[in-house]
Amino acid sequence: MNDVPSGQSLLFLTDEQLRQGIEAMYFAYRGFTADPDRILEEKGYGRAHHRAVHFINRSQGTTVNNLLSILGVTKQSLNRVLRALIDDGLVESRVGQEDKRERHLFLTEAGQRLERELSDAQRDRMRAAFRAAGPAAVGGFRQVLEAMMDTDMRRQYEALRDRTT
Repeated sequence: MNDVPSGQSLLFLTDEQLRQGIEAMYFAYRGFTADPDRILEEKGYGRAHHRAVHFINRSQGTTVNNLLSILGVTKQSLNRVLRALIDDGLVESRVGQEDKRERHLFLTEAGQRLERELSDAQRDRMRAAFRAAGPAAVGGFRQVLEAMMDTDMRRQYEALRDRTT
């Protein structure tokens, strides 16, 4: 039996253990995105479209500037994605009530259906993984992910996490 208190041994991970963790994260991400990627490919979209749809759904009425901040992409890149989503009737852009320069983004019914289809696939995979790993692992997993976030990212994440939908 190991005499090192639980968690303390994590302070002494070898480079090989860290490499294995990094590789596990890469492969897990591939699995996590595989189902949505297939759905998106059928519709001629990519992961950038998925991220935009996800965060617009999470914060209906969000501004373009807020979405830029969350996604960390250039305005030109986001505009290409939004143009396609708007042209295809998945996203609606409305001029701000208070500030006419702002554009607020909303998913249409079709956009909500796509978001649900994409999220259902990821929730199913995550639910199965969490069940297999057990409750203690779920909490630890989230702690590790949150610890990897930069301060600004964590602030944005916490704002979304604490918002009720």
